[in-house]
Amino acid sequence: MVETVLLVGVIASIFVGFNIGGSSTGIAWGPAVGAGLLGKATAAALMTFFVFLGGWTVGRNVMDTLSGDIIAIEISLAAGVAVLFFIGMGILIANVFGVPVPTSMTTVGAIAGLGLATDTLNFETIGWIVSWWIVTPILALWIGATVGRYIYPELNRRFEISASEGPLLGLDRSGSVPKPALGPNTTYQELGGTVTVLVIGCYMAFSAGASNVPNAVAPLVSSGALEINTAIIVATVAIGLGGFTIARRTMESVGSELSDIPLLAALIVMITASTITTALSWAGIPISLVMASVMTIVGLGWGRATRPVTAREAVRGDVDTEMTMGALKAEPDAPITQIGEEESDEALSADNLFNPRAIMKYVSMWIIGPSMSTLLAYGFFIAVPFV
Repeated sequence: MVETVLLVGVIASIFVGFNIGGSSTGIAWGPAVGAGLLGKATAAALMTFFVFLGGWTVGRNVMDTLSGDIIAIEISLAAGVAVLFFIGMGILIANVFGVPVPTSMTTVGAIAGLGLATDTLNFETIGWIVSWWIVTPILALWIGATVGRYIYPELNRRFEISASEGPLLGLDRSGSVPKPALGPNTTYQELGGTVTVLVIGCYMAFSAGASNVPNAVAPLVSSGALEINTAIIVATVAIGLGGFTIARRTMESVGSELSDIPLLAALIVMITASTITTALSWAGIPISLVMASVMTIVGLGWGRATRPVTAREAVRGDVDTEMTMGALKAEPDAPITQIGEEESDEALSADNLFNPRAIMKYVSMWIIGPSMSTLLAYGFFIAVPFV
């Protein structure tokens, strides 16, 4: 009987990890794949390796929080399987609505529901986690707005990352020993940009592993059914499987609903979101990588759009300039205005940065997802107290 329950639990973990891999791989590698800098299979392979690295190192801190700090008792094997079921249900609901899955929040909600039902919930830990769920989007929004208002236009003018025709690197066979050389159309700027994109993609994959590997296996680790090293390997394999399969589509479409932003803006978002997520994961806080990514995008657009207005005018409300949400797609050679000056038509001719309805859908899922998993888990463990 125990072996059967454990088998069901492992299958549930693989299902959760598989879906995490499908969504996280698209977020981490979608911009690079879309720019033609690497193939989907290569992206999935890099994702799998760095997810493992993130889970094996920083992810252990999040594992400790999920498996031992949220509630005052160990999660039994049967209860752990039930918790994984509710996590999977949360992922399914999010997929039905077509938004990236707030897996960390859903996981915390399901475990909190168990704690409420058994009167073992650690309210101090939950309060600390939820407070960071509130601070994180504000912090990401502020960073994005600051970069968009004061830094992005100059970066956009100086750096253009694109892929030229032909291979990036080749072999110079003119000498007695072949040596690496730039491709026929490759510039040093393109080489540097490509390396930057790859490094940042690996960094985001590491961050995704740190925050998401524990979500797939923490309930089984808490029950003692899986040893932590084995659990990390199981979660990594499942996430990698999702990266090689269902993520192929998300890598093509990632970001299309929120905005149509260039690679430079995507890299800024990736750096900001990954740094916030990795730092909080190191502190043991379960956090959603999607949350930081979305709010950084919104901040970038807001900061870019408010450049024609001085900070004093914005605070005093003395604003006659229309706030056009656009311009992250401005051409690299577009003229750069000073703060408070009108932007040129060339700079403000891009499509809208984001769809407000899409933003509302994302934010609502951050609230509905963990709330539903908490209520469902609470109702289940009240009705079935012997689990």
